Amino acid sequence: MFQDPNKTINGLGNATILDFWRWAYSDILNNRNRSIFAEFIVGNALDILHHPREEWAPYDFEYNGLKIEVKSAAFVQSWEQENPSKISFDVSKKQEIDEDGYYTGVTIRPADLYIFSLFSETNMESANVLDINAWQFYIVPTHFIDEKFGDQKTVTLNRLKAIRTPVNYGDIKNVVDVFCKIIPRPLI
Repeated sequence: MFQDPNKTINGLGNATILDFWRWAYSDILNNRNRSIFAEFIVGNALDILHHPREEWAPYDFEYNGLKIEVKSAAFVQSWEQENPSKISFDVSKKQEIDEDGYYTGVTIRPADLYIFSLFSETNMESANVLDINAWQFYIVPTHFIDEKFGDQKTVTLNRLKAIRTPVNYGDIKNVVDVFCKIIPRPLI
């Protein structure tokens, strides 16, 4: 259930949930918030933002039976830095969780598809994380990550560029729809 942004917080006078959101999440360039914002961008592109984000889910979205993991990185950060950040994305395997919520002891990449979301602006003075045109998306099937990178825990931007061309926001849905047709998934 989505929260009503105008709902007041009991015991805090006129403070609302929106006041909390403004205070806690205004720095969207911050690593944690930017990652959540990248998920929001992808969810918006796929039109699947019909319920609140699930913080500890094994993957970020399910779309037409495809499990999707969204990762985010940026050259500029919300803190002062001398040089742009070197870009890498987490692709480490995670402990598998069974349908009862127990760890199986097996490590896997639980998603079928990864969407690596890069805020590509390199100049902090002109950086606007809310400018969707400044984002690039590398969409890679998990089986390809398994084949190319094995047990690696991270993949660099240069390695991604060697295997995929980035797409813009407007192309995310079309590319994911193609992968929905060709990525094998277990029959249930």
